[in-house]
Amino acid sequence: MRPSAVRLLNILVPVKRSVDFAVKIRVNPEQTGIDLNVKHSMNPFDEIAVEEAVRLRERLKDAVKSIKVVTIGPPKAGETLRTALAMGADSAIHVEIPDGAPLPEPLAVAKTLRALIARQKEGVDVVIMGKQAIDDDAGQTGQMLAGLMDWAQATFASKVEIDTQKKVVNVTREIDGGLEELKCRLPVVITTDLRLNEPRYASLPNIMKAKKKSIEKLSPVDLGVDLAPRLETLKVTEPPKRVGGGKVANVDELLAKLKEAGITGKPA
Repeated sequence: MRPSAVRLLNILVPVKRSVDFAVKIRVNPEQTGIDLNVKHSMNPFDEIAVEEAVRLRERLKDAVKSIKVVTIGPPKAGETLRTALAMGADSAIHVEIPDGAPLPEPLAVAKTLRALIARQKEGVDVVIMGKQAIDDDAGQTGQMLAGLMDWAQATFASKVEIDTQKKVVNVTREIDGGLEELKCRLPVVITTDLRLNEPRYASLPNIMKAKKKSIEKLSPVDLGVDLAPRLETLKVTEPPKRVGGGKVANVDELLAKLKEAGITGKPA
């Protein structure tokens, strides 16, 4: 018999399909964004989040009841969910948007996650997510979700420990001056940093098992959320190419070069 004091945890892990980290980013010909006709994969910080959820279950044994992953994206984002399922997640939710539709902004994602959490009959105790996505580098969704839910939050986690009996999470995070330790009560939103863990590779047997795991498909309408962007991108251009430097023999030559370039300094 399991002790009654032990809290069974339900963990939710949001993941994002983004341009693969190894791809050289290029602006599309229309200059409306980047070229998306390239290899995509799971956002690296989200991989760390999935790995940490699986490791928590391995450490806490039967105290973790379920690990559910969720993504918001086009039909191809289902591949990202299959990867997370192969890593050890139990089930998945795909909030599907049409191909070519703009990806939702952080606030829209946070509101969608709030609506999903409200639908979970067994509740959600812990949300573990990447601290940012490598495509927009916003780093806002976790904080916004915690604010909308009025939950505790621990960002940029490099170590996570959960006391299921006391319903407390201890999180170590890196700050400029060293390490900071936070103690949070459940439920909590945790965002993952690079040093938290190193994600495992999904084995072939687990990849095959993942094909049989369930993926629930929903639409923004089902959740009553509006994913329309609040911001408008006017133009996207590549940064100017760096030009080569040159050597000068002395200070006078340096000053002459600066004047030629139209750079003149005035005394403060």
